[in-house]
Amino acid sequence: MAAPWVRTRLRTAPGAAAALALLVAVTAFLAAALPLAVDRYDDAGLRRALDTAGPERTTVSLFASVTDLAAESEGWDGLEAALRPEALRDSHATLLASAGRSLPLDPEQSSHGVRTTEELVVPDPGLSRPDALPPRFSLVAQNGLADHARLRAGRLPEAPGTVTAATRTVEAAVSTETARKLRIEVGSVLHVPGLRDAPLAVRVTGVVDPLAPREAYWSADPLLRSPRLETVPDDPQRSQYWVGALLLAPGAAPAMLGTPGFPERYWRLAPAASGLHGHDLPRLTSAVASLASGPLLRQARTATSPATESDTALDDVLAEHARLRSAIGPLVAVAVFGTGTVAAVVLLMAGGLAADRRRAELALLRARGGSLRGVAGRLLGETAVVAVPAAGLGLAAALRTVGGTRPSHAVAAAAAVALLACAALPLRAVAAHRAVRVHTPREDVASVRPSRRRTVAELTLLALAVGAVVALRTRGVSDGPEGAEGSGTAGAPGVSGASGDHLVALAPVLVGMIAALVLVRLYPLPLRGLARPAGRLRGVVGPLSLARAGRTSGSAVLPLLALLTALTTAAFGGSVLSGVADTRDRAAVLAVGADARVTSPQALPSGLADRVRRVPGVREVTPVGITHYAQPLDGRTTLQLAGVDPAGYAALARHTDLGPFGRDALRATGASGSDALPALASPAVADHYGTRPFAVRLDDGALVTVRIVLVRERTPAVAGQEFLVVDRSGLPAGAARPTSLLVTGDHPDAAELRRVAGSGTQVRVRAEELAGHADSPLRSGAERVYTAAVAAGAGYAVLALLLTLLRAAPERAALLARLRTMGLTRAQGRRLLVLESLPQALLAAVGGILTAWSAIRLLSPGIDLTALALAASSSPAGRATLRTDPVSLLVPALAVVALTVGIAAAQAWWTGRRGSVRELRAGDAR
Repeated sequence: MAAPWVRTRLRTAPGAAAALALLVAVTAFLAAALPLAVDRYDDAGLRRALDTAGPERTTVSLFASVTDLAAESEGWDGLEAALRPEALRDSHATLLASAGRSLPLDPEQSSHGVRTTEELVVPDPGLSRPDALPPRFSLVAQNGLADHARLRAGRLPEAPGTVTAATRTVEAAVSTETARKLRIEVGSVLHVPGLRDAPLAVRVTGVVDPLAPREAYWSADPLLRSPRLETVPDDPQRSQYWVGALLLAPGAAPAMLGTPGFPERYWRLAPAASGLHGHDLPRLTSAVASLASGPLLRQARTATSPATESDTALDDVLAEHARLRSAIGPLVAVAVFGTGTVAAVVLLMAGGLAADRRRAELALLRARGGSLRGVAGRLLGETAVVAVPAAGLGLAAALRTVGGTRPSHAVAAAAAVALLACAALPLRAVAAHRAVRVHTPREDVASVRPSRRRTVAELTLLALAVGAVVALRTRGVSDGPEGAEGSGTAGAPGVSGASGDHLVALAPVLVGMIAALVLVRLYPLPLRGLARPAGRLRGVVGPLSLARAGRTSGSAVLPLLALLTALTTAAFGGSVLSGVADTRDRAAVLAVGADARVTSPQALPSGLADRVRRVPGVREVTPVGITHYAQPLDGRTTLQLAGVDPAGYAALARHTDLGPFGRDALRATGASGSDALPALASPAVADHYGTRPFAVRLDDGALVTVRIVLVRERTPAVAGQEFLVVDRSGLPAGAARPTSLLVTGDHPDAAELRRVAGSGTQVRVRAEELAGHADSPLRSGAERVYTAAVAAGAGYAVLALLLTLLRAAPERAALLARLRTMGLTRAQGRRLLVLESLPQALLAAVGGILTAWSAIRLLSPGIDLTALALAASSSPAGRATLRTDPVSLLVPALAVVALTVGIAAAQAWWTGRRGSVRELRAGDAR
């Protein structure tokens, strides 16, 4: 019996079935795409974190010194055997397999070998000697040189025969950079000090170019590819010498035993970036900790040596990424939970609309003996035939469009959408037709008294929501910003653990639920109060529209909850995005001091300012002479002193909003050196010196006398806690020469600025600094997901509004048709529908504004946008807090009113074009 019923219903209402299929498909697509998109940007963020840290920090190094090996081995033969390639190769394979899936490793970039831990002095003539000091070398016998390098000259080193500790001649290769900087050629022989016998002669047989110099094979120890300059410790002259690496053949490793270099065996395990996923972060962290000092290290010692130690900074890199992820996650969850709630409400409203449209049909079925189970089963069958394939289509589109490593989460999200869509209509029908009755009682919001059962349910929900909000607010206020480190959720200082994250994410929904329950209860009061005075009005439109507004269905909690949650989420999201943009812009301004900055350690050429003014996009150039180590004569620590042109610099300070002041406040009134120069100072300097004149010694030894007349925390020219800004016309000629040019204008051409400035200068552009803060897959991905969630929530809010108006559309059309037969004009009909829908729209708009404002005020003490906004954890812009954005607060609410009025006016216009007879018949049928 169910199959014929389903076929009949789909044939009689194909439009409703198609609309439901479209709604379910779009919702399933968004629900399935969300976890896929989060995984995608999370994976990209983790890989960027590893790439930024570099192999030197992310590679796990295991090492065993020859001193410990000597205690395990029996004589020189045992030591030499342990250093041979075969022994290292076997233990390396065991180490790669032991990590397993917990820590994916890259076998190509992982390496093993033997190296000297002490740098050996090589006194051979001809080598580069800065400060007349001979270079030092580390001997390295690493596997796989032929696979990771390209010969530039000569051939790769070999180890013919059996090399022992007594061997006095070995072959080696050097990198191209080492050969160039230390003046080494093919055929050079370097003499490394011996332990007791003659020196070890190392013949250079080849010069190699690294194939992937930034990968772990070469960069886990950068000395393999690039020599470095080191300074002699405790040397007042700070004399420097070169340190390089000689790349021996793996079979030549035993020869290191004949040197005082204290050789050690090492195994470098490079993580495979392509195999690392953000959702595996706890497992990765656990595996790294285990390899550092846990079960995996014990396994490594079994395979290598009981004395093997581990060293890596990978755990710190993962911890930094986890902190950023924890700070961003709750913010994204706010939008996701809000949008998910609105989408769920829309699906329930769609089922409720279908049940209301078929109320007479279902009541007749119940009156003729239909059971609740039978009716619900048939309704479930007809919705499942439409919803399940639509959800599958949305899931397939998400998997194809977004992709991802965890499709199971997408499948679960799409299945939840399908289940909710299938259950909405049967549940609504069962609730409405529990009792068999033919006539439906009135459910007017102004006349119906809520039942005790509904009152108890609402009070229970209200108590739960208020309790959760109070708990969240208490945590936020008690912990405060200082509690971020110990909270476990960086960036959300009053929130601790997963429960706190959920409270943050559910806050807009909870506040919306409270507001919806309260507003639905309060809404009838003004309608009842205005009903009797409105009846005395002479016109018919006003009293009739007020009466019609009171005839609204009493079950208005779901539509109002959808609108309030959507408005709250949109306002919250807009405030977050606006706060992020403002913080980034502020940080960029503080870093540059203007729209662009040209800086040089020496005085800039005299004509450079004029050339910079002609660069496209440049409007004004402000020269500044900065003395970085000015010394007050009272022995206070050095401070920065900036010499500026007062008028131009005042305009720049107003443009950047960095300590603005009057254009004449710093103007020098006397000749240079005769009077104290008016100065702008930081609070720290002003607190120490007050307003009395004091002398300051400049870098060239000249003295100037200054007197503080202005105090500002920030200023464009210099940053820090201690600075002075004076009129440069009162400074000596040497200090007055500009060392920086502060540029203002609309998008100055960075490339042209660098070309004009020439070599020896640094050019920083505000737009580039701004882009640098967003140049993170984790931040940019979170912003995209956040924006998409807010946009989707707005779309579902519009759909909820349309469903609410669509539910009353047939009744309104019939009403207008009847009233037209009584002489109501078309203009009066439009005003009637607009005024009828206006109270509900105003209720949603005002409630949405108050709810959004309350949610933002509630969450602002516990929300830190710094991690989402800025690339650096410490920024001169300070902590980025959540603030109310008036545009985000008002525009969505006004859009609800405008959309409601527009739909009502459009319905009145469309009904006026149609004949009254059809509408009257439709109304009678209803």
